[in-house]
Order: sequence, then structure tokens, then C-alpha cells
Amino acid sequence: MAKKTTTKRVVNTVNAKVQNLAPHTEDSTGQMMTTDHGVLINDDQNSLKAGPRGSTLLEDFILREKITHFDHERIPERIVHARGSAAHGVFQVYESMAKYTKASFLQDPSVQTPVFVRFSTVAGSRGSSDLARDVRGFAVKFYTEEGNFDIVGNNMPVFFIQDAIKFPDLIHAVKPEPHNEIPQAASAHDTFWDFISLMPESAHMVMWVMSDRALPRSLRMMEGFGVHTFRLINSQGKSSFVKFHWKPLLGVHSVAWDEAQNISGKDPDFHRRDLYDAIENGDFPEWELGVQIIPEEDENKYEFDLLDPTKLVPEELVPVMKIGKMTLNRNPDNFFAETEQVAFHVGNIVPGIDFTNDPLMQGRLFSYTDTQLTRLGGPNFHEIPINRPIVNVHNNQRDGHMRQIINKGQVSYSPNSLGGGCPFQAGVMEGGFTSYTEKIDAKKVRERSKSFFDHYSQATLFYNSQSEPEKAHIVNALSFELGNVKTQAVRERMLAVLLQIDKGLATQVANALGAEIPKIEFLNQSIPADGKPANYQSKKVKSSIATSAALSMAGTVKDTIKTRKIAILAANGVDDKSLTSIKDALTAEGATAEIIAPKLGNIQSAANATIAVGKSLLNAASVMYDAVYVPGGANSVAALAAEPDAIHFLNEAYKHCKAIAAHTQVAELLRYTYFSKKLDADEETMHADGLIIGDNLKELTADFITAIAQHRFWDREKSRKVPA
Repeated sequence: MAKKTTTKRVVNTVNAKVQNLAPHTEDSTGQMMTTDHGVLINDDQNSLKAGPRGSTLLEDFILREKITHFDHERIPERIVHARGSAAHGVFQVYESMAKYTKASFLQDPSVQTPVFVRFSTVAGSRGSSDLARDVRGFAVKFYTEEGNFDIVGNNMPVFFIQDAIKFPDLIHAVKPEPHNEIPQAASAHDTFWDFISLMPESAHMVMWVMSDRALPRSLRMMEGFGVHTFRLINSQGKSSFVKFHWKPLLGVHSVAWDEAQNISGKDPDFHRRDLYDAIENGDFPEWELGVQIIPEEDENKYEFDLLDPTKLVPEELVPVMKIGKMTLNRNPDNFFAETEQVAFHVGNIVPGIDFTNDPLMQGRLFSYTDTQLTRLGGPNFHEIPINRPIVNVHNNQRDGHMRQIINKGQVSYSPNSLGGGCPFQAGVMEGGFTSYTEKIDAKKVRERSKSFFDHYSQATLFYNSQSEPEKAHIVNALSFELGNVKTQAVRERMLAVLLQIDKGLATQVANALGAEIPKIEFLNQSIPADGKPANYQSKKVKSSIATSAALSMAGTVKDTIKTRKIAILAANGVDDKSLTSIKDALTAEGATAEIIAPKLGNIQSAANATIAVGKSLLNAASVMYDAVYVPGGANSVAALAAEPDAIHFLNEAYKHCKAIAAHTQVAELLRYTYFSKKLDADEETMHADGLIIGDNLKELTADFITAIAQHRFWDREKSRKVPA
């Protein structure tokens, strides 16, 4: 009955959302200019004055409307997640999930559910860089046949705090310090680490933020997580716990910290531009939706609490089941109207999905509505086109700021007889939402469950699961961050926290800071304002799992070069075949190859062909590319060898561990680089280091493509300090 009604209501959900937005979409091409009320404007260049040199008249309603609208074009930016990028797409489930949930969008593999996804940084303002070391928001709005469902998550599966009451403190600590508004979009300052060092529950999340996960190569190449434990409920009322995952089909890849800093200076819109360009080029980003499903009877089975948002469920204990795919295939038509005005909410759920008692989630259920009321002007933010569901809305909510629906009729209350009792309650039989019945028998208290007191075991698990290069990056990140902390007591306290995670980690960071390892291994680092011990002690727990492969990026997808950007350094006299054969091969594999020359315009090949230049050495940088190729041609090689910028380009690419390929004729140029001594190694050693050199173009191409797919050759970092 309910299913039949739903099918009648929405036949094609994707078209329904497009049609839903269409009446609110304007294209002014070929149209006459009007006021906001539709009055044609004859002159938009001059205000109404008392004579040509007289004062402007108050009666100029066109001027007043235009200026007033301009004065209010910007809405308050989000307190967190202010800087974002978004895209439209679709989601399809692989097979019915009826065994676990009655949610309609997880039933029929033939149905496409429209989605709108927003990625964001957390700490920075709207004008900050995309490449800050930060958590990335990963929020997905499903426009389902039963209403909107939002997974409002991050690219990290855990969070800093266990209870939402600490969220304002966390954000106040990481934001620019209030006395001088410094630093922007950075956690490397005293207030953040002061807070973290006093909150041992943050230890696990700190490991993630100091890892390469905080520096994604692309928004298209990062995982997403729902963070919280939710419930799935099937049509028989049986409940299961669930963790949501998004797994990118391109794999999970990062950039180097030094590279991130350079990109921020060269192109602070790097991630935003990358996402937009990929979709415009038809390289649609894809993720699989994965779930970890835990039977309700197993709630207390593990050595951690499922409701603790600072904990994850290791995939060795509960494998991730991939149940569907999301494809982003359309950019927003208007950044403000869609990306800025979209309102996500943890509380947007549908029948078949419900909450748990996660104390961080419970606070978010209040916070999101409260935030949108201020940011989007009032209680009718759900009527903004991007937020509207694809189904009709019927209730007794009325009026308010910017109300757009014109409600007809005499009645706006329930129960009623004058309106025939409408709108009716759906009831269970009609598929309406019913909260899961959970037995609760407890006293009203302000305290934390003892099952939340393990603050270090999963931080240790995460660190132990990293590859050696990843561990080195964490050490370097902590050394950089704490090196910017001016208060010695904060640094020492943080070293004591690191000591609980891993002694080797703490020792390396202490050495970098010129500090000593704390002599006492403090189990409790939480110190309240009164200076007395906190009302709970950190509990030492040894994880039953030594390492978890899913926590390292070393084993990610490395079998494709799709959407990778390859720089080809060339100049006049470049060898035609050496250039075109590899460029064509890279393009055929889905990569983008761009020719970079000493100057913009065109270059002439050795065979006198005219070749368009994409960028010059003046406006290009190696940090914008995934790999570098230098084709042969004596004159081209000689010209590049005379360009310091070309040498720097290669040195920097090597420094950041990228694949570098060159024709044998390029040896003259490569001898000027810092890494030239590597060229004397045998071919196998060079390939292992990501250096591909040869004159057999077929072999050179195949080896180069394989090297690019590896993404980075992080082992170079052990011995290199390239002056680039």
C-alpha cells in the first residue's frame, strides 16, 4: 500500500528534482532588464537626480532596490565548514537492502536517487585556502521518495570530542585567536593545542588530522564517513546498528605538506577548481556507499563503545559492505543559490533510518536547525529551492520570514473538522516515520559512560597501521604544529599525550622540539578550570587488533591514471614523436597532459609542426601536476636547460615524490637537477624511485603510466632534502 502510493507520487526521482529546481532557475540570455517585481528598466546606468548635477532623489525606486539587494547579497558564513564546493549527482543501490532497512531509496536498483554533495574545510573562513591541514566535510543530501535524507559526515571516521557540549570549546580553540585574529585556517597555535592537550579523548582524531588524510590530493580522491553510529530498521521493526562509508573509485590520495603550502600560494582554489573541471570534462567523480552493519544484540560485544564518536569499528571486525554507487555529474548553476544556501541536517532522516544515543549526534540534532535559522533568515529555509524535497510538503506550519508557499484554506491546526481532518497523519501502514522503540530506564545525570574512558588504544592502532612514510609525515606534522606553540607547558603536556599513543612517536617529536620526554606517563591529561583532576580517568586498553590495513593509504587503489594532470616540458625543436606518442597515450588512459614551455603561445617542433602551449614556466608550477614528462629533441632540451625555472620545476616534482619520465636525449637537462646522481643507478632501481628514462617510446610510455598510477614514491623522502 505504502509502496504503491510512493510510486504514484514520484515516478522518476531524478527528473523530479530537476523539475523542482527549474521554476526557480533563470537565464537572462536575450531578455530585457527588469526590477525584482518585473518592471522593465530603461536606464541602468544613471540614478534619478534633480538635474544632471543635482542630488539623487529618494524616489528612485530602481536605485534603492538595486543597492538594498546588493547590501544584503552576502549571508553570514557558516561558523564551521564555511569554505565549500558542491555538485549534483545520482545514487543507485546495487540490490535491495530490505533485510536491514525499509528506507525506499535502498530498495530498487533501477531507481536513481538525486543527490547534492557539499565538500568543505572546517576551520577556515570562506576566503581561506583549499589546502589547509584540516578535516574535510563530506555532506550528502538524498532527495528520496520519502523526503530528504542527509549523511552529514567528514573525510575522517572519528571526531575530537565525545559530547556535543564541548563543540563550542573545540571550535573556539581552533579558530583564529580572538585577541589578534591569527592564524587563519590553521591549528598550529597555542589555543588549539592547549585545548587538545587537556582533552585526552581527542588523541585518536589528532592522529588523523596530523596524517596525510588532512591533505587530500583531490576532493574526488578522499573517503567519506558518517562518523556516528546510526540505526537501520526493517519493515518488521528489527534494528541494526550501521556506520556509513564513502569509498572513492579513484582511490585515496594526498599531497605533501610542503606541496600543500605551495599550492595555497599558487591556487588557493585548487580543490574547488579540480572538482568543477572534472565534472565539466565528463570525468564524473564516483564513490561506493559502504555500510558496516552490526546486529543490535552485538551492541556491547566490542572493547569500545559503538556510541563513542571518537572510535571507529575496525574493518577486520566488521567488513564494509558496498551497497551502491554515487556519481556526481552536474555542477551547480549558481554557487550562492545552491552551494551556499544548501542546508544539511543530521536530523533529516527517513523511515528505516534512526538515531542512536551518541552524545555528539544528539547535540548536532539541535545545532543544525538553530544555525540555519540565523544563517538563512528564518524557519522557512527548507523552501529555498536547493533544500526542497522532491515530494510535496503538507503540514500546519505557517508564515514566518520569507515564506514562499501560499497555503490555501481556513484551517491551520490539528485535529480539525472544518478542513476534513486534513492533512492526515500517515500512520504506520502508510509508511510514515516511526521512531525506534528503545527501552530507557536511567537517572537524569551529567556524566560520561565509563565505556567512553579509553582514549588511546585506537590512536595507537591508527599510528601502528600507517606505512613508514605516513608515520614520518605524522611526526613532521606534529613537530611543525607544536613548534608553532609558544607556551612550553602546552608542548610538554602534549608530549605526555603522545607518550600514551606511542613512545617512539613521542620521542621523535620531542627531539624535533628540542624537548625531553615527560618522565611520568600521565594517564589523565584532562584538567578543569579549578585545577583538580577531572571526574574521569583515561583507561589503558590494549586493542585486540595490532594493525588495520584500511587505516593506511598505502593499500589504496593504484591501477588508474584517470583525471591525473601530467606536465610536459617542451620548447622549440621538440621531437614530434617523442611528444605526441606519449601525450596521446596518457590522454587515452584518461589523464590530462598539458604542454608547458618557456613562453605562452606556440612552439615549433623539429618537424616544423605548430604546437599550442598550455602554460608557460612563469605561470605553471609542478605542484599543480601529478607527474612530469620531458620529451626529446636537441634544441628543446638545450632551451629548457638554459631555463632555471625548468630545473626548479623538475627538482620540485622530485622533492614531492612524483613520477618523472624523460627521453634519453634529455640527459643533458637532467644533469643540472639535484637528483641527477640518481640517474647513474640501474634501471630497476630508478623505476622503483619513480624515474623513467629511455628511448623505446612504447616501454617508456607503459612504465610511466604504471608509475603515475602509484601516485607518489614516498620512500624518496628518507634521504632527500631537495633545494626546490
